[in-house]
Amino acid sequence: RERLRTRIQDVIDSPDPDRLGQELVMLAQKMDVDEELDRLVTHVSEVRRILKKGGHIGRRLDFLMQELNREANTLGSKSVDSETTAAAVELKVLIEQMREQIQNIE
Repeated sequence: RERLRTRIQDVIDSPDPDRLGQELVMLAQKMDVDEELDRLVTHVSEVRRILKKGGHIGRRLDFLMQELNREANTLGSKSVDSETTAAAVELKVLIEQMREQIQNIE
């Protein structure tokens, strides 16, 4: 948080208005988690589809758990508030629990 404040203050103090615009765009992109949330929803839908299909699903589900974990990590690293960070950590815990169960599936 302090690092963000320092960076914002540096940009505000900068005499270059173009730099301010560039920094604001970069900050907005870094904080935008819509893409990660969309991918999480897509991966969860795929998990449901695979579970309904049945058969040899262990490896496919394990791969999807890896993808879910990547999205949760990105979500956590982009978070700027403690609530989002806590949600990302909880999500990672749940993904790990599912992954442990999947290890028992052929």
